[in-house]
Amino acid sequence: MSDTMTFTKIFGALCGSLLVFLLIDWAAGAIYLEEGQGGDDGESHQAYVIDTGETQTASKAAGPTFEELFAKADVAKGEKIFGKCKACHKVDGNNAVGPHLDGVVGRPVASVAGYSYDAALKGLGGDWTPDRLQQFLHSPKKFAPGTKMGFAGLPKAQDRADVIAYLASLKQ
Repeated sequence: MSDTMTFTKIFGALCGSLLVFLLIDWAAGAIYLEEGQGGDDGESHQAYVIDTGETQTASKAAGPTFEELFAKADVAKGEKIFGKCKACHKVDGNNAVGPHLDGVVGRPVASVAGYSYDAALKGLGGDWTPDRLQQFLHSPKKFAPGTKMGFAGLPKAQDRADVIAYLASLKQ
């Protein structure tokens, strides 16, 4: 029963099935996608769009701005969230793995005496405004490419606003 011809038939059936699925995928792509639409990027785009009204609700569902979140920020929640930062940063005026963060809001970037900043932060210039801090805390590697800060960031805008409110409440 298990001869070479049986295995050949099974293998042929599997290859044939795969070919049928590939042809169905190709046909569906030809029907529902239009190549090169919208530019010379060579990518495929939808050939037609069904308006579901999502674009109107998407702008409304974008949520409050950072300024609105920062105005309503909770310092106590920010202090709790800051626990993630305590492994590298202190708020008592002493540097640790990272520079101390008391008085950071409004302070010039890369300006703590006695701390060796990387070139990415030295090149930023300006001051740490709440808006710049929230951009940095969202994704340090994107805001300052090449920074040695290994923290991935805080994905929630409200968490960033709360932490920045907490840091703003600290005076150097």
